[in-house]
Amino acid sequence: MTTVRLNSADPVSFATDALIVGFRSGSEAPRPVTSADALDAAFGGKLAASLTAAGFSGRPGEIAKIPTFGAITAPLLVAVGLGDDASGKDDAEGLRRAAGAAARALAGTVRAALALPAGSAADAEAVALGALLGAYGFSRYRTGEGAKAPVAELEVLSPLPAEEAGRIAERVTALAESVTLVRDLVNTPPSDLWPGKFAEIAEQAAAKAGLTVEVLDEKQLKDGGYGGLIGVGQGSANPPRLVRLSYTHPDAGKTLAFVGKGITFDSGGLSLKPSASMDWMKSDMGGAAAVFGALLGIARLGLPVNAVGYLCLAENLPSGTAQRPSDVIHSYSGKTVEVLDTDAEGRLVLMDGIARAAEDAPDLIVDVATLTGAQIVALGWRTAGVMANDDAVRELVVEAATAAGEGAWGMPLPEELRKGLDSPIADIANLQPERWGSMLAAGIFLKEFVPDGVRWAHIDMAGPAFNKGEPYGYIPKGGTGAITRTLIGLAERHASI
Repeated sequence: MTTVRLNSADPVSFATDALIVGFRSGSEAPRPVTSADALDAAFGGKLAASLTAAGFSGRPGEIAKIPTFGAITAPLLVAVGLGDDASGKDDAEGLRRAAGAAARALAGTVRAALALPAGSAADAEAVALGALLGAYGFSRYRTGEGAKAPVAELEVLSPLPAEEAGRIAERVTALAESVTLVRDLVNTPPSDLWPGKFAEIAEQAAAKAGLTVEVLDEKQLKDGGYGGLIGVGQGSANPPRLVRLSYTHPDAGKTLAFVGKGITFDSGGLSLKPSASMDWMKSDMGGAAAVFGALLGIARLGLPVNAVGYLCLAENLPSGTAQRPSDVIHSYSGKTVEVLDTDAEGRLVLMDGIARAAEDAPDLIVDVATLTGAQIVALGWRTAGVMANDDAVRELVVEAATAAGEGAWGMPLPEELRKGLDSPIADIANLQPERWGSMLAAGIFLKEFVPDGVRWAHIDMAGPAFNKGEPYGYIPKGGTGAITRTLIGLAERHASI
């Protein structure tokens, strides 16, 4: 993985393969926002003119590369646009995205330095984290030359004292390692990541991180009454697993429980998806991956909070043993569920995980899932929907996501939608017959399995978990690692209560 350090060196004389400089767009020409006078003097007053001639204007995320011909020590200057900021203040997410775009543009470079606004701890952290996340690459399955390797070493040029700089570097490295793990898992093909393999990876990583881990296999799940996990996974030759990860701290006053949907591949089961909707369903375990990454991040940061993570792992495939539409399953909570659509499977594994998590007496349960296509219809590819049984909890989750730079929007759970989940033969059906409000109806279904008095939130990130388009900012194509930083942020907020 790429490494990052903070350094108080002078950008003009710093020895590196490439110097990344942030530029604001101006009325006449883009202008550097760090060491402006020194850089301009080094280029004989022609830096802005050279960039303008190259078509660079300084708009957010715009990149231009120019050789320095010895004007500064670095042989290459990479200009990255920060846009026009009339207030003179730097936005943390804007800095993260700019740093990420520049680091991504330098794939194949060994060492790069970033001369972006990093005078405060918040700005320095944003630049360092954005650069690390932007430098991500997934080349496990490439042969020959394939993709260029990500930039290996990053130096954030900042005047902060060495001790504070070291703390920032440690924190952003922990965050980036967690997100990188999640991205790698989401990008891994299902032929190499089935439920048992995911559980094995979790066991190994948990042991290294000092987490307590428990894995329930298919026999234990059946004996324990986990009907949702058994029902979804029974059509596959790769049986389901439930992984429980636990982190405790002696000074903790709060306990959080995170529950992640971990469908390692979703064909839709007997309610088969169209092929065009199936080719990216390796990402349907993104919720479990985010929970896994968050638990590791919380442990690495040593946060004074207790955290429990449940990875609800299954593979949803059609076969002679698969569950059928109209089957009735018995959930871990004791409630019965009529399965009207086997492609509404995520809520079936989550209902068992939520009910089990409630037994840990947490102060808050948050489930995370690539749950519904309706989330993408309602909010697009970059904004997760957040639902909760408490308005304050919903706003808390949205605030944590916003602070992390992860798009999230609070959504309601209208009572009138509950009637659409009525079943004539079971306690509840897993799908409402109408399409309208189906993201919300899924949240209402999950709410049924949250015991009274337990604070709970549901994050539907079907779109944000996987970027099918081109990379942008610090977000790569493919697995994004979405919501991992939000969960860690929630833990940090509860650690300070």
